Amino acid sequence: MSRYTGPKGRINRRLGTLVYESGGATRAMEKRGKQPPGMHTRPKRPSNYGHALYEKQKIKHYYGLGERQLRRYFEKAGRMKGNTSENLLTLCESRLDNVLRRSGLALTRPQARQGVAHGHFRVNGVKVDKPSYLLRPGDVVTIRPRANIAGMYRNIIGAGVEGQGIDWAKLDSETLTINVVGAPGPSDISLPVDGNVVVEFLSR
Repeated sequence: MSRYTGPKGRINRRLGTLVYESGGATRAMEKRGKQPPGMHTRPKRPSNYGHALYEKQKIKHYYGLGERQLRRYFEKAGRMKGNTSENLLTLCESRLDNVLRRSGLALTRPQARQGVAHGHFRVNGVKVDKPSYLLRPGDVVTIRPRANIAGMYRNIIGAGVEGQGIDWAKLDSETLTINVVGAPGPSDISLPVDGNVVVEFLSR
């Protein structure tokens, strides 16, 4: 799923949510709305199984997860205290690529994943090249000390990413540093999804 290269606008329309934020995918959503892809397709009410599958697909596409990775998060969320669905989504929100996007250092999550994979970021001074790295309170994210990389991310910040800014991870736009001051809670989940349905689906 993290390497999905198909038409992103079609996924947005099929799932009825802006899970991909690239220009073409956004315009397709604005132009055609939530009508499913296909010339003669009529919207129809999905079965309970179909609804649960759609909700699961939202999480996988939005956060760039594969099936095995999603199930690992589900198993970890089940071992944590509290509501499993909330734990699952807060784990996804804590991913390094998601924090980069929501803090404003990337225009989209795929762009954030690419930057991490290329070695642009350090966590607590150590190079991290895994977008799935889970950030914890006290972590500090910095960029690789190169002028061209710094210039690129300053331009991204200057572009004003829609929906940027989170209370639990503060971006210093001058030093291009993110300080993780807390952990995401249920109100910090950025994806409109029915987590309880997804947990029931994965529990089968």
